[in-house]
Amino acid sequence: MADEEKPLLIKRYASRRLYNTETSDYVTLEDIAGFIRAGREVQIVDLKTGDDLTRQYLLQIIAEHESRGENVLPVNVLNDLVRSYMVPGGGMMPQFLQSSFDMLRDSQSKLMENMNAMNPMAQMPGFEALKAQQEAFIRAMTGGLGSTWSAPGKEGDGAKGEQGEDLDDIKKQLAELQRKLSKLS
Repeated sequence: MADEEKPLLIKRYASRRLYNTETSDYVTLEDIAGFIRAGREVQIVDLKTGDDLTRQYLLQIIAEHESRGENVLPVNVLNDLVRSYMVPGGGMMPQFLQSSFDMLRDSQSKLMENMNAMNPMAQMPGFEALKAQQEAFIRAMTGGLGSTWSAPGKEGDGAKGEQGEDLDDIKKQLAELQRKLSKLS
């Protein structure tokens, strides 16, 4: 468990190759994205200078996904990000983004806790193993945002309606955050 708490150290050599210090092999940006999707934190440092290059490589991963048509960030959000770099000291954008993602994670966590509490399958033998598989799948599909995500199992239509309402609430909250972000610019 201690390994999961400390970041996975990736060293960049002068040849620009990336070296995984845990497995003693070279990795690609896609490998690093996979580690992050699996819930690992990574730290990328230049071997020669010791400079932390993590931000640079994470931005590169996002740029590559965006260039492949996997558009996650709307153009207006990208514009706001660029504008925030023009403000001396970075403005409020970094704190706002961190708060927004924290709120999203907390909302997803609470939603899943509520759904699990109503789940009659939770008492079945082997349910924990199934739950772990579902969490890993959801983390992979959501890019790690839903770290405590698990499916509710087979429940009646009432539970599905509540899930849809909660999802609608989350969508409304995100839309509101985007409106507020646009007004800050």
